[in-house]
Amino acid sequence: MEVTSDKRELHIGVMLVIIALVCASLWLAFFSGEWDYSVLRLIGDVDIHFKVDNVSRIFIVILDIAWICAGVYSFAYMGHEGKEERFYIFYLLAYLALAGMDFSGNLVTMYMCFELVTLTTFPLVLHSQTREAIMASLKYLLYSMCGAYMALFGIFILYRYAKSINFVPGGSMNLLAINQKPTVLLLAVFLMAVGFGVKCGMFPLHAWLTAAHPVAPSPASAVLSALIVKAGVLGIMRSVFYVAGVELIRGTWVQYAWMTLTLITVFMGSMLAFREKIFKKRLAYSTVSQVSYILFGFATLSETAIAGSLLHVICHAVIKCGLFLIAGIFLSRLNIRKVDELTGIGKKMPAVLISYTLLSLGLIGIPPTGGFISKWYLAVGSLEADGIGVYAWFGPMILLISALLTAGYLLPITMRGFLPGNTFNEDEVKKEEPPRAMLYPVAFLAILTVLLGVFPGYIIDYVSAIAAEIA
Repeated sequence: MEVTSDKRELHIGVMLVIIALVCASLWLAFFSGEWDYSVLRLIGDVDIHFKVDNVSRIFIVILDIAWICAGVYSFAYMGHEGKEERFYIFYLLAYLALAGMDFSGNLVTMYMCFELVTLTTFPLVLHSQTREAIMASLKYLLYSMCGAYMALFGIFILYRYAKSINFVPGGSMNLLAINQKPTVLLLAVFLMAVGFGVKCGMFPLHAWLTAAHPVAPSPASAVLSALIVKAGVLGIMRSVFYVAGVELIRGTWVQYAWMTLTLITVFMGSMLAFREKIFKKRLAYSTVSQVSYILFGFATLSETAIAGSLLHVICHAVIKCGLFLIAGIFLSRLNIRKVDELTGIGKKMPAVLISYTLLSLGLIGIPPTGGFISKWYLAVGSLEADGIGVYAWFGPMILLISALLTAGYLLPITMRGFLPGNTFNEDEVKKEEPPRAMLYPVAFLAILTVLLGVFPGYIIDYVSAIAAEIA
């Protein structure tokens, strides 16, 4: 498709804005020192509060990587979808909302940014304005509102019992509340885990994700799966480990119920992905499963498993961004939606399928990819966890079954893509790789998946220091 001068100017303008936002966020995260700043007093001792810490840095880096890759990719893709100006307005606004959430310094600020994430990404799901997109976006909005109300109730209760709702490593709950464990306080923490967990696609409020991801434009699907679900992860992490504290819920019904929901989600998502024939929807079910790996690690309250969860935050963001971008290549260049239609695709797009294979190996957890490192830490952390009883071995068993199912729904595409069988006529196929703006981001993410597994040392040390601080 020929790019007009108007479109070229639009793409250059958007790219310059993205670069400016990324440079500003990285400067705030790494080069501006340890800052902690209150912007506006709302009521009482509650204010709009921003700060930077090690958790902020992890989430802002994956935000920047995925946003640049999906942004560059979109310049070649969005001609397929149309209405580019509207898409880019909300694409950039969503970045600001996510960055605000990453740099939030207390529960109220984070909650306000969390709501803004929903409002700015809702139009991305709605973009095509088909009946399917309208229904999916309404489902996304309804589920997000339900989750937000549950989280808001939890914030009210935590404000009553906590010394402060500012984020403090290990929590800011007063000792009396920790010792007595009031029922209403435990209920509040559980509702916050479920409420923020809606954005993660955690059972039982997961249905929005498999409706919204497939209908959104592929660059939007990539950031939805890689980053928007991580908004829920960040909300849970901040609520449990930086306000409530692990001692409040350790050994209580909250911990066991939370672990149960995550393991149900892991197994259910993998099984549904295995059965699904539409490629983007298969990847959406996969996201449901894989993000609950992260939540299970958190729920064990084990230092090693928490480190594994943070590693999986990074690896999953990179991998799933790449896979959804690849789905967009198949859709926009070849109009392929179903898995069965990908037979022989490796003969036509070998570079794309090689990238897909590397990303798939990472999602399964096969060395030398980053996914192997994160899942190893999750399994070992579960086995080492104190006081979780049968979950110590049942959790790793579910994760292993899920990994086998993941291999079952990802690797056959590679095998049939490169080795289609005798019924496939190779003489009728010619190589047709996508434009460089599409191919390079995908190849970069695939290479990064391997590098995260080959050179994990610094990142492991970084996330382990965070886990030791909060567990």
